[in-house]
Amino acid sequence: MDEVAAEAGVSRGLLFHYFPSKTAYHRAVVEAAGRRVMRNVRPDDGLAGEAALTQMVERFVEQVDRRREFYLALVYGQLPGSGPDESGQGAAVATLRSAFTDLAIERGGFRLAQRPLVHGWVAYVEDRALQSPVEKSPRQRRALVDQCVSALTRLLTS
Repeated sequence: MDEVAAEAGVSRGLLFHYFPSKTAYHRAVVEAAGRRVMRNVRPDDGLAGEAALTQMVERFVEQVDRRREFYLALVYGQLPGSGPDESGQGAAVATLRSAFTDLAIERGGFRLAQRPLVHGWVAYVEDRALQSPVEKSPRQRRALVDQCVSALTRLLTS
């Protein structure tokens, strides 16, 4: 926390005024990171349906590729010495996935009753992005995005 305060140019006391514990600070950082991911994956205004989903997946894959270590820490990290739920990170990651799901439903034109399937698809997209090689050719990236988008279409029509 001393390093964080020094980097921010504030006193340790002021940092603890806004974040009463390391856990509260960590939770705020994770929540801010989730908001940033959502800003980065949001499709352009006016896009809907498959075009919006394609742009969301493209942007998500790009985000993961560009900041893989950051994303892995966001999704799988936890505070040293804390249990998995003590930091609140699990809830923040669930919120990120839910926000991505809600955006896909809204922009993809799906029904709310399809939410469980779309939510499962979000987990699939995340896993594919994390499992694919960081160094992808444009052709590999296009194939990955197309596979992810067509998986949702197939899932919802089966």
